[in-house]
Amino acid sequence: MLKIKPGSKFKTDLKKFKHDKSILKTLDEVLKILANGEELTEKYRDHALSGKWNPARECHIKPDVLLVYQIDKKEKVLVLIRIGSHSDLFK
Repeated sequence: MLKIKPGSKFKTDLKKFKHDKSILKTLDEVLKILANGEELTEKYRDHALSGKWNPARECHIKPDVLLVYQIDKKEKVLVLIRIGSHSDLFK
């Protein structure tokens, strides 16, 4: 099982969603799957990012709520980088 390590920007981003229980519930489900080393199903549209975001990955919590994360297999850590809309994250 991977240890979950939320980054400072992720923590700030998450505050925007603290009142949306459906997003928090789905996020919790996704984090459990990832922390257990399992692959996400297609509905989350998980994929690798490129450019300055490489080697991070992105998945969809809701249609326009994205989670950017990275898995460090050597350190056994799931690093949570950002959460937010596509326009907020990729300006």
